[in-house]
Amino acid sequence: MYSTRRLRFIGLALAAWVIAPPAFSQAQGRPDSPPKNSQTQQPPEGAPADESSQDPPTTLFPHSEASRYWLSGQMNFILQWHGAFPSPYQGPQSLRPAGENALSRVLTLYAGAQLSDKIELLFDMESAGGRGISDAFGLAGFTNLDVVRNPSLGSTPYIARGMIHAVIPFSSETAPAERGPLSTFNKLPVRRLEVRVGKIGMADFFDLNSAGGDSHLQFLNWTVDNNGGYDYAADTRGYTVGIILDYEDRIWGLRYAGVLMPRVANGIDYQWNITRAHADNFEFELRRGFLPKRDAVIRLLSYFNYANMGDYRTAIRQFEAGITPVPDITAHPLQQTLKYGFGVNLEQGLTKWLTAFGRFGWNEGRHESFAYTEVNQSVSLGAVAHGKIWRRSLDRAGFAFTSNALSADHRLYLELGGHGFLLGDGRLNYGREKIVEAFYTFHLYRGIFWSFDLQHINNPGYNRDRGPVLVPGVRLHLEL
Repeated sequence: MYSTRRLRFIGLALAAWVIAPPAFSQAQGRPDSPPKNSQTQQPPEGAPADESSQDPPTTLFPHSEASRYWLSGQMNFILQWHGAFPSPYQGPQSLRPAGENALSRVLTLYAGAQLSDKIELLFDMESAGGRGISDAFGLAGFTNLDVVRNPSLGSTPYIARGMIHAVIPFSSETAPAERGPLSTFNKLPVRRLEVRVGKIGMADFFDLNSAGGDSHLQFLNWTVDNNGGYDYAADTRGYTVGIILDYEDRIWGLRYAGVLMPRVANGIDYQWNITRAHADNFEFELRRGFLPKRDAVIRLLSYFNYANMGDYRTAIRQFEAGITPVPDITAHPLQQTLKYGFGVNLEQGLTKWLTAFGRFGWNEGRHESFAYTEVNQSVSLGAVAHGKIWRRSLDRAGFAFTSNALSADHRLYLELGGHGFLLGDGRLNYGREKIVEAFYTFHLYRGIFWSFDLQHINNPGYNRDRGPVLVPGVRLHLEL
């Protein structure tokens, strides 16, 4: 754990770096989209953009456009803190009301090799260290997407992804493609089926959003960068194992994923017996503008999780019958239950430098929140601007509002003293969790970016009796 003195030293050192006169780039364009949730994503086709064909380097080291091999990396450091806030009571899984700070870090090394012009192997190693404020407890929309939700795992490097990626062409016509850690091909058929098998991150391919989906250059909050209502299959580090089928045409795409679920909520171990647990995910993407001469994307998502999930109503009945001292969602025999949900994801270019986005997510709230966060409904709206208008075209700024909600069953469970894998104040005076976030990212030099972030949270953990809380933060991102 970092001492306050050490954190202050790091903060002062990084601040001095920003104040010092580095070689700021004024050329047009923006950096490649880095990982969200420690996971690299390629900008979705048709996403609003303002890139120039003469973009300057935005990585510290050059990357070949012709080699069959790929090697790159990234480093992301986030320092957040909050002051004391009103809290008449708290539980073991509450956001701590006393002032605190926390520093997280995520380091990733990416590698790839093309076996042919249609098949490649992709692999990366990752280390997630440090921690989040209150060890990532007490908020449904937690303030730092890079934080692993189980701090006891430590920072030992692990395999984040390892997959075979095959492209099956359905047309002879090809289009240029951006090389990156998730695909090293520099051109792809305009009509194709992409098949990925292995260890993957669902957030790399589903619910993408070029304006609200990047914890390395944009927003930091879990329910701004991702759909809070999408309880996507993942272990506590954000990864799973399975297959993705992705059919892409000129202006639309359709994808499916069949993947493993964890054995327990927020668990690190997978349930390998797919008759006991698995997840099915479907998404349709239409790349068509709603405004004349402005790009836009709409994505429609649905998912079905089968796993050893508890039932909030059963847990409440057991408590009322005196079987358990408090409602306990884990007090049930091994079983398979179904949790399903859907999402709508929009992004719309308003100008050459401004993109608006929005998400709506919902899942059935009777069964246990299991893999991502404790949200049964989420609405987000926001916008991101690239600095071209103020002659700093590689800078970016953004503003977003998110409102998260619980189902009646989930709400009553927490009111009676139950707790999930993230929330549990001991009691609850329910209100929607409302989050406002703003950020500004400076491009310093090549692959070096520095950001300021500010989040204001009303009703943390859905509790009107606690908060509000203000969470400032700074971020240093290196794209290698």
